[in-house]
Amino acid sequence: MNGRTTLGQGIAVHGLLLLIALFALSPLVWMLSVSFMAPGEASTVPPPLLPAEPTLQNYRALFALQGLWRTIANSVLLAGASTLLSLAFNSAAGYAFAKLAFKGKERIFQLLVSALVIPGQVAMLPLFLLLKNMGLVNTYLGVLVPGMASIFGIFLIRRQAETIPDELLDAARVDGAGEFYIFRRIVLPLLRPALATLAVLTFLGSWNDFMWPLIVLTGDRLHTLPLALASLSREHVQDSELMMAGAVVTVLPVLLLFLCTQRFYVSGILSGGVK
Repeated sequence: MNGRTTLGQGIAVHGLLLLIALFALSPLVWMLSVSFMAPGEASTVPPPLLPAEPTLQNYRALFALQGLWRTIANSVLLAGASTLLSLAFNSAAGYAFAKLAFKGKERIFQLLVSALVIPGQVAMLPLFLLLKNMGLVNTYLGVLVPGMASIFGIFLIRRQAETIPDELLDAARVDGAGEFYIFRRIVLPLLRPALATLAVLTFLGSWNDFMWPLIVLTGDRLHTLPLALASLSREHVQDSELMMAGAVVTVLPVLLLFLCTQRFYVSGILSGGVK
């Protein structure tokens, strides 16, 4: 009886998880299906689940648009630069808060963590005015500077850095190693799980970011892929198939990135959350 009960419970749990997964994936599957439909096919009532005759016409029309490749390159450039800068600044700050002694360290960190409850939209106006006075509006630096260091990134790296034994660092100092050498050759390799997690989250956030680039970047030549897709939706509001093709092009790179790096992402979350 116990074996049958356990088997039944396992089937029920896996069945429930399968239903939840299907429900969560249904919008993505519908988006992909519509992107291969002929123009106007998705607007019929009732809308078809699958294209009657799959076609690449929407993707051809999408990539034929002027400036699309430039917006893709802009997104890749900004997401890559944002990720590298975030790793550099957050790793240094997180290590400092975890292992270095300086006056007011705990109070400063508590103040930073308490700022997590403040919505990011509240700081957009003063941040925009500050960047305007610095002459960084309508520049890529204006997009990158606010994301160089994040409170969550510092917190994540700090939690991982706290697991590094102090004896290891002290031994390196006794051998004559400088702080920068210790950080580069000893600390960073031990922070790889947390750094991988932070890299994935930063790249995804930068690639999908719409609001901040919309505020800072006023020139069309600097627009990223989400901004280009929003502009396209205003020009082709009735062309659902073309919009879904644009959405697939926007989602597919980050989805593949997450699937390829999910092992490092999960290990980084677990190592940072379980001390």
